Amino acid sequence: MAIKRTASAEWQGTGKEGKGTLTTQSGVLSGTAYGFNTRFGDVKGTNPEELIAASHAGCFSMALAFALTNAGFTPTKISTSAAVSLEQDNPGFKVTRSDLKLEASVPGISQEKFKEIAEGAKAGCPISKVLNAEISLDWKLL
Repeated sequence: MAIKRTASAEWQGTGKEGKGTLTTQSGVLSGTAYGFNTRFGDVKGTNPEELIAASHAGCFSMALAFALTNAGFTPTKISTSAAVSLEQDNPGFKVTRSDLKLEASVPGISQEKFKEIAEGAKAGCPISKVLNAEISLDWKLL
């Protein structure tokens, strides 16, 4: 059984001067602005790379929670951030990496076991699998 989630984008104008909106099936994004300045500058709005970063951080955190639970541990806190890098790739650009930064509190787990489970979650997370980029994990067990 496949689960499908949808999103749509509308764009008007040229690549640099144009403006677009993003809408998701859930309605969390509904006509959310994006454009050249939100992607390559600091104008308020979102951009594809920011959405990939949010997706990767959320997916990894959930995969780690499942993996820890399956190994008999109960995490009390998993906090993950992701930094997605967009670099020039002539012609155009390419997402080259996603750097995950993790802090977690998991009672009763050793550093070695946590590292093993976290690395497995990094590799097994569906968003990690879809990215054709280097993925790093910097973790700290609290």
